[in-house]
Amino acid sequence: MALRAVHVFNVPSLHQVTENAALALHSSRLAQGVKDEGEETKCGYEWPKFMVVGHRGSGMNLLQSYDTRLKCIKENSILSFNSAAKFPIDFVEFDVQVTKDDYPVIFHDNFIGAEDKGVFKEQRVTDITLLEFLSYGPQKEAGKVERPMLRKIKDGRIFEWKVEKDDSLCTLQEVFEKVEHSKGFNIELKFDDQIVYKEEKLEHVLRVILQVVNKFAKDRPILFSSFQPDAAVLMRKLQSTYPVYFLTNGGSEIYADVRRNSTEEAINVCLRGGLQGIVSEVKAIFRNPGAVTRIKEAKLGIITYGQLNNVAEAVYMQILMGVEGVIVDLVPEITEAVFV
Repeated sequence: MALRAVHVFNVPSLHQVTENAALALHSSRLAQGVKDEGEETKCGYEWPKFMVVGHRGSGMNLLQSYDTRLKCIKENSILSFNSAAKFPIDFVEFDVQVTKDDYPVIFHDNFIGAEDKGVFKEQRVTDITLLEFLSYGPQKEAGKVERPMLRKIKDGRIFEWKVEKDDSLCTLQEVFEKVEHSKGFNIELKFDDQIVYKEEKLEHVLRVILQVVNKFAKDRPILFSSFQPDAAVLMRKLQSTYPVYFLTNGGSEIYADVRRNSTEEAINVCLRGGLQGIVSEVKAIFRNPGAVTRIKEAKLGIITYGQLNNVAEAVYMQILMGVEGVIVDLVPEITEAVFV
């Protein structure tokens, strides 16, 4: 890989570089095999030494961006997942929520919006039925009229959800049935940060998701993750077939739940709940490179997400640091930089 100069805060020193960092570049495919004696086997496959994961498929839609690559393919769609699968990635990542009538669907935002008589209106995804959810965007059946989707971003601005290649919304079952089988799924268990969930509610939602996974996953590699610590721990209790990782932004935003406010707290959540690893905002790792060492000493996996993962040099730096995978939006560019 040809490297250009890159400014990264707190680049790790040489003593922090793992001995097999170079090898990690050359062994990135999911391998069939047997784990070390005594180690839990997960559906007969082993994690690759370094994973590239397609964020919401071929990348998230950043509708306010001038970068047309972030408005190319509808995120979290069958088209996006299969477009990403054409490249040497190991997993696609997507967000799962459960509708009011108990169907797991693929959608990132807590609310889905459209214009109604000239006024922007939105509905909570978990408060509507499957048919209501699927009425938004392009329709699969000829003759059905779509509800053009609008998206409200964090600063309150509203954008028409226009992309170069649009696609219908989809369910978790459809993703299992229609996405290239050789690719693993990083299933983010999506919950609203503003809601305090009772354990009974969390368990109901997770069991609905697990029912679909258990029926359709077969031997496909699966990785669960969640920002909701109770949901992550509960998913680990409900099943032991698939690994569960705790998502954290490492303190770049502060929450009432202290478990979400640092990498150290994330490590504690994993150790107490028997989770297998952490998915961290990449900036938290660069600000505190020693966190990678502490995570590995705790025998936990470490994957990162964030826009900095769209910079090839930043991804390469993480390989040297011992990070085990990156979730990326620019799938063609990053896979070419890492694997060619």
